[in-house]
Amino acid sequence: MRASILPANEEAIARAAQLLRDGELVAFPTETVYGLGGDATNETAVARIFAAKGRPRFNPLIVHVPGLAEAEPLAVFDERAREAAARFWPGPLTLVLPRRPGSGLSLLASAGLDTVALRAPAHPVAQQLLRAAGVPIAAPSANRSGRVSPTNAAHVASELGARVALILDGGACPVGLESTILDLTGPVPVLLRPGGVTLETLQEVFGAIATPATGETTPRAPGSLPSHYAPSLKLRLGVREARPGEALLAFGPEAPPPGFAEVLWLSRTGDPTEAAANLFAMLRQLDRPAFAGIAVTPIPERGLGRAINDRLRRAAAPRAGNGGGRTDAGG
Repeated sequence: MRASILPANEEAIARAAQLLRDGELVAFPTETVYGLGGDATNETAVARIFAAKGRPRFNPLIVHVPGLAEAEPLAVFDERAREAAARFWPGPLTLVLPRRPGSGLSLLASAGLDTVALRAPAHPVAQQLLRAAGVPIAAPSANRSGRVSPTNAAHVASELGARVALILDGGACPVGLESTILDLTGPVPVLLRPGGVTLETLQEVFGAIATPATGETTPRAPGSLPSHYAPSLKLRLGVREARPGEALLAFGPEAPPPGFAEVLWLSRTGDPTEAAANLFAMLRQLDRPAFAGIAVTPIPERGLGRAINDRLRRAAAPRAGNGGGRTDAGG
């Protein structure tokens, strides 16, 4: 059984807002990927998100709000956090901040941590829904845990079926990669996940930015587990030659190596913005039994390329339980 998919018009958004207030789950578009939303102040609704995704409960969720005014009652904002919100909200930047006492947020949404991950999405449908619902919305990516993130409504329907009460169809997501996550709870900002706002852009604002310590096992942010964003087929990166039966994701104007069963171009011109928007949809397109695996040509490790490579490395990581397998696909 599949959930209802409705064009994201005023009537459908009003219906979705009421479902959220009633504790139901609604999938909706953001500029990054489609989110699986539930009332972040309702413990039962948040538990339904974890159940629908099959998501590990130690993995925190991002809480979505319209803007800074709605975020400040939920978390403690210092000068850096206000600067980040002023420059990048609404947009693809998530801030990890100390959770404010009495915020009313579900503790499950923060996975037992004393912090909260907050974002103000730029997509007009997400903004309209958040304002109509009138409550903060916890929303990881709208897919089964460990799978490729959805960038259109059909992806959500195929992943979650009737586990979601309603899917708002706002078309394809323009960014196509999850948000950047920046931890501002310590003296030095920490990049927990690269994404739609590049490291270089953040460095222009904050100067030095750290990365998590090697060997951390407890996620401080969504999408930071070693293995997720994964297709069913084995993924091979930095490829310069074909193996029998493989399909290829190509990047840049250079002709791909011969011998691949099918080739899709993330970007023929080497444009990382175009590649980011195409990544998850093309992974899904090639993830079928006709192929022995999926190969990817090298992508430069700079700007949005850093975020693309992050997702690809996690998608190619060893799978738990079977020498392969994925754990989660953050929001």
